[in-house]
Amino acid sequence: MICPYCKSDCTRVIDKRESGNNATRRRRECEKCKKRFTTYERVENVILNVLKRDGRVQEFDREKLKRGILKATSKRNIPEEIVDDMIADIEQRLMMSDKQIIRSVDIGEMVLKKLTKIDKLSALLFAAVYKEFKSLEDVQRELSRLS
Repeated sequence: MICPYCKSDCTRVIDKRESGNNATRRRRECEKCKKRFTTYERVENVILNVLKRDGRVQEFDREKLKRGILKATSKRNIPEEIVDDMIADIEQRLMMSDKQIIRSVDIGEMVLKKLTKIDKLSALLFAAVYKEFKSLEDVQRELSRLS
């Protein structure tokens, strides 16, 4: 494993745990710079496709979903582990559905539902991008829905 800090390939596993989301969590330490980082190993599952609003179909990208959620939660002191657990739960639900193609709006609604339980302001920030707010009325409507 390559260290994300110094790019050395001399790292060692300090701790290994099974995470309940079909993933193995490994805490690692770089032997060169001595910094620690966490990696996750998961079984590659069935390929899911996402139907975008414009009609395009793309392969489900877990990291793209994570980036979107992290943008909404970045200034809200929500640990990345909570975001990872949320994404793992969403991904598992998508895999358990019989659909091969999932609408992006369905994924967005799943994220909004989970974010609302964790932090309503993060949910509003996510909704602003996901629902493409165009006016203050859109924000107010979403605020009243979240309350």
